[in-house]
Amino acid sequence: QDKATKMTEFWLISAPGEKTCQQTWEKLHAATTKHNNLSTNSKFNIPDLKVGTLDVLVGLSDELAKLDAFVESVVKKVAQYMADVLEDSKDKVQENLLANGGKQQWQAEHNFCSSSLETVPFLFIFKGVNQIDNDLKARASAYNNLKGNLQNLERKNAGSLLTRSLADIVKKEDFVLDSEYLVTLLVIVPKLNYNDWVKQYETLAEMVVPRSSNVLFEDQDSYLCNVTLFRKAVDDFKHKAREYKFMVRDFQYNEEEMKADKEEMNRLSTDKKKQFGPLVRWLKVNFSEAFIAWIHVKALRVFVESVLRYGLPVNFQAMLLQPNKKTMKKLREVLYDLYKHLDSSAAAIIDATMDIPGLNLSQQEYYPYVYYKIDCNLLEFK
Repeated sequence: QDKATKMTEFWLISAPGEKTCQQTWEKLHAATTKHNNLSTNSKFNIPDLKVGTLDVLVGLSDELAKLDAFVESVVKKVAQYMADVLEDSKDKVQENLLANGGKQQWQAEHNFCSSSLETVPFLFIFKGVNQIDNDLKARASAYNNLKGNLQNLERKNAGSLLTRSLADIVKKEDFVLDSEYLVTLLVIVPKLNYNDWVKQYETLAEMVVPRSSNVLFEDQDSYLCNVTLFRKAVDDFKHKAREYKFMVRDFQYNEEEMKADKEEMNRLSTDKKKQFGPLVRWLKVNFSEAFIAWIHVKALRVFVESVLRYGLPVNFQAMLLQPNKKTMKKLREVLYDLYKHLDSSAAAIIDATMDIPGLNLSQQEYYPYVYYKIDCNLLEFK
């Protein structure tokens, strides 16, 4: 199937077991594949958890909704940051994130088969994901700092000749150094005015050394020229040069300073390269962890919601559907036809305007079957 029609959105649903849960699964599968594969389906097996009282389940339902939102936000943050870090190769984000994920993550089942629901590792999931969130903040801050400093230095070495650093352009031999009387100035000369410069510079002030000007560098619009003159004529020269649109740059040749700048740049660049690999690895591993945690929370929500809706004894089949983009509306209709009979009891409750546990009508679409969306489109970066 071509990728375009496949959504990276999954619907995690559950329906009550018929004679057997297998039958529930077969019925759904037949219904969605009868009309040209409305979705790709797989069973989503949730271990039997020991159920507490109804009150406990209602409380859990609310807690799980909060946990779900928190874990999802962390999953997105890690994915988003991966996209930031990979800068030029955002197309690689998806494969980097889901490389060690794919199918196993969907089928991920925690070893809480024997736990009672009240001791299900809520805290365990929260602590783990919270740790990822905090680590991400610290790592991102360190890496962004480095990146920012490097960009500032790079900016200094780019831009127009009027503002950019000249350290990597000029050489010692372009200057008269250590002279009591003479000094070398750097002048930005617009290309359009270059002929004027050649004609005029020796006469802009008294005491300019004849033929002391060379072009040291050029960018799109201007030349960088040097010129040597007597110190006491500098102010006069600057003033006169401005009338001709020749800009004297404020620049002292200082080898130590320029060397320090260059070293700093190399150091930052090396540091960034060093941190890049481990950071991407950390993001991969922790995306996977957070993602699996997210799916566990969804599984727990399906379990709690199914027990609240379909009652005891626990008897339902959870199923994971990956809808095809073009036929989502049709898939909704098929599911509705399949499960609308479940609604007679639910409808009565809704008419009584009672709160259905775990169901906030203003926030979530209501369906006669238990339904949660797992939206991975948020993890796609163009």
